[in-house]
Amino acid sequence: MTAMTSSARPLLNRRLAEFGTTIFAEMSALALRTGSINLGQGFPDTDGPEEVREAAVRALRDGRGNQYPPGPGVPELRTAVAAHQKHRYGLSYDPDTEVLVTAGATEAIAAALLALLEPGDEVIALEPYYDSYAACIAMAGGRRVPVTLRPHEGRFRLDLDELRDAVTDRTRLLLINTPHNPTGTVLTREELTAIAELAVERDLLVVTDEVYEHLVFDDAEHIPLAGLPGMRDRTVTISSAGKTFSFTGWKVGWVTGAPGLVAAVRSAKQFLTYVASGPFQYAVAEALCLPDPYFADFRADMLAKRDLLAGGLEQAGFTVFRPAGTYFITTDIRPLGETDGLTFCRALPERCGVVAVPNAVFYDHREQGAPFVRFAFCKKADVLHEAADRLRHLST
Repeated sequence: MTAMTSSARPLLNRRLAEFGTTIFAEMSALALRTGSINLGQGFPDTDGPEEVREAAVRALRDGRGNQYPPGPGVPELRTAVAAHQKHRYGLSYDPDTEVLVTAGATEAIAAALLALLEPGDEVIALEPYYDSYAACIAMAGGRRVPVTLRPHEGRFRLDLDELRDAVTDRTRLLLINTPHNPTGTVLTREELTAIAELAVERDLLVVTDEVYEHLVFDDAEHIPLAGLPGMRDRTVTISSAGKTFSFTGWKVGWVTGAPGLVAAVRSAKQFLTYVASGPFQYAVAEALCLPDPYFADFRADMLAKRDLLAGGLEQAGFTVFRPAGTYFITTDIRPLGETDGLTFCRALPERCGVVAVPNAVFYDHREQGAPFVRFAFCKKADVLHEAADRLRHLST
């Protein structure tokens, strides 16, 4: 029996009508179909520390987390998150009222925006932005206002005057991502101070996505926005275990913030997944307590991989923006005689057996992102060597 539908109204909620299949799904399917090296989607091709994986196995066997964990997250993980913020950044949070565990950072972003926005509220997001930002703003009934990061002297930079001009009486929230995906920019103390002063002056909330907090390179420094004057009580800070410990499939993230903010986010989160990843929460609690050399070694390994792939991309003829953070490299394809990143990425697997992601899909102003393409370097060194060898054929 065929279900009855109304021809006058589409099935998909109009707020989501502009969003189709994500570019990550499209490009990963293309990699599989062509047998190409997938440098598009940002997941490692090796697991994280063995002791963390064993902690998850131990939790499973001990019956910890196999049933519904507490709604805010298991106490061990909330305590570990609070200790991490204190140890790394000198930020003090009460694990009972100021920490919330989520199903990855993606749910944390969704819950924060659903909780804090009313229909018609404006949200300023740094463009290019991770694709879930736009969808979550739309689901909350908000209106996104992009402020574009533009290339200047080898990095993508924020125009602080443009940011100030974007704020209106309808602006409710700033959505900040640093270290920034996809450009690899890490906002400086000067930039973050200006953002903080603007938020205080205009009485704005801030949601800050810091999932790449442990992947900063060279002279860059990750500075949590919540630690700047006037920001603790207006900032929702989001991070996760997936990027730092290379267990992206576990989907364990967290929110830290003042009690009122965390309570608001929890009110939305409880009607999304309610709870998730029970045994993995215990494992991540142990992961956050790993000694400092783990984090230093992890960063050094990714730095070496960044330089390996960046060198190969430069030899292939790309203009390369070496990232100060994350595990992505943005490139400019115009030196190769190309101008459309989407067309370029769709053809790249057949040309040389490598998959990348076009940055244009992360822009409202598609023309601003058209010539830029992102490659992930969170792969084994031999995979990156092979990818670099294949890409060199573009310049021959």
